[in-house]
Amino acid sequence: MTTERDTPDNCDDLLLDNQACFALHSTSLMMTKVYKPLLQALGLTYPQYLAMMVLWEQDGLTVGEISARLLTDPGSLTPLLKRLEAEGLLSRTRSREDERVVIVELTDQGRGLRDKARSIPQCILGASGMTLERLQSLQAELQELRRHLQDSLI
Repeated sequence: MTTERDTPDNCDDLLLDNQACFALHSTSLMMTKVYKPLLQALGLTYPQYLAMMVLWEQDGLTVGEISARLLTDPGSLTPLLKRLEAEGLLSRTRSREDERVVIVELTDQGRGLRDKARSIPQCILGASGMTLERLQSLQAELQELRRHLQDSLI
């Protein structure tokens, strides 16, 4: 007697837990859940935190440069930056050379928030249950995977 499990159409290749994409997706969801209370204390959402980290790394970038760094669309970044501006964390000004270009700069309050965020990476390390070396190795592997995936789209 042949069961449904024995048929060629029901292969292990399509089991959810065998998918790298699901492992990445579900891990990403868990990561943002761990970040949520840490960022609430700063008054930031996870996407806002990512944008702030880009600006803490290099202030005075254009919206296009920030979106390229975050691998996101400039149109979806603009509302997020407007909210951060309303919170007094950054300013957005049009370039004098090209009015289509918007330059984003941190305010004193935005720069000051960086000091309050310094403990977050250590909290994430603790929640990961990994050593710093293992987490860095995983990060390097994920960055390599991302590069390969990006290259496959070209």
